[in-house]
Amino acid sequence: MFKKFLSALVVSSLWLSGAAMAQTKQIKVGVIFDMSGPLAAGGSNASYLGTKYAIDLMNERGGVEGHKIVPIYVDAQSKTEVAINETERLLNQEKVDVILGVFSSAQCVPMAQRVDQAKKFMWANVCVSSAVFKDKNLKYVFRPQVHSDQMGEASCRFLGENSKAKLGKEVKDLKVAIIYEDGPYGAGVASGNDLVCKQLGMQVVLKEGYAATSPDLSPLVTKLRRAKPDVILHTGYNPDITLFLRQAKEQGLKWDALIGHGAGHGQFDKLFATFKDDANLIMNVDPVAAQLLDAKTLKPGMGALTAEMIKRYKADVKGDEIPTHVSMGFNQTWILLSDVMPRAIKKYGSYDPESLRKAALETDIPEGGTIQGYGVKFFPPGHPMSGQNERSTPVVHQYSGNDTFVVWPKAIKSRDPVMPLTKGNSYAN
Repeated sequence: MFKKFLSALVVSSLWLSGAAMAQTKQIKVGVIFDMSGPLAAGGSNASYLGTKYAIDLMNERGGVEGHKIVPIYVDAQSKTEVAINETERLLNQEKVDVILGVFSSAQCVPMAQRVDQAKKFMWANVCVSSAVFKDKNLKYVFRPQVHSDQMGEASCRFLGENSKAKLGKEVKDLKVAIIYEDGPYGAGVASGNDLVCKQLGMQVVLKEGYAATSPDLSPLVTKLRRAKPDVILHTGYNPDITLFLRQAKEQGLKWDALIGHGAGHGQFDKLFATFKDDANLIMNVDPVAAQLLDAKTLKPGMGALTAEMIKRYKADVKGDEIPTHVSMGFNQTWILLSDVMPRAIKKYGSYDPESLRKAALETDIPEGGTIQGYGVKFFPPGHPMSGQNERSTPVVHQYSGNDTFVVWPKAIKSRDPVMPLTKGNSYAN
């Protein structure tokens, strides 16, 4: 009798265990960002928060086709070797189904290759370097985010359209300096700057890279003073941007306009805290901050998503400025959770790398279909940028106090750009 009872208990336990498992189907996602070190304040922590809000919101709404998203958050500590080692650990020990992140392109380039070689799935949601995909023919890595070639092109085209009207100079007379941190991110943007500005006829009077960890940028400032550019195109992270601006002020370097390209320039609250009004009127090329778009121009429901993201950010971080990186982390993650994963499960019956790959290649989101405005369609296998979103587009922002304005492209700008710098700014000519 006892044996029968024990047998029934085992069967019952197994049935209950199976039922519980059916109710708690899980998709494990390894999320890698820099929560410490110099990159954290440069945009990585804001990217992590946006990513987390998207995952939390999806789980609160029942998960993806009944599957709970189980994130394993990892701190890359602003070190490429840590990011690579954690990627290996997440794949081989934690057995995650997806690698999600990262902020730094120096981390993203080798990580993407490692994940693809292992035939696992990676969703690159914030890093921008074109070198992640260019001529790599990656099969299991996808990025809905903009890429650095687009960002380098955008600042030059913006200048081309505004040189005469705002700076009083023909394009051929405009002197441009290109300075950049010499990692994949900075070098990629600078390459786009150099190519397109020259194509448009501008004078590139200086192009120079530097180590993002450099303790002294005064030699670079000296070269800029000799070159006397009208406009400086700068790509860097928060610590090196801060160092450059401080030493430029000390040495009396002047300019009409400074245009940054994401990363540290996307964290204006940090720059304003250090330089106050002298940081005003800096411009920045980035994917648009979702809160700056008119929700009526987007697909129904996108405005509500943006409002939810803002509410969560303001509950976590006190302050009026909401960095673009929050939108980047949220938007790209939401695309994965709301479009790619459901299709993989419903159409292909799984969320394994091959099913996710097929589902991603079928993504076809039109313009206005995401909270950042752009659509999503990935370049197919065989294309030089296979895996990259061909519909992504950056904008040019301009900062003024606690306000951020879209000043390019004309179709969605919220005000005209202010150039040259106004009297009283320490960097004004």
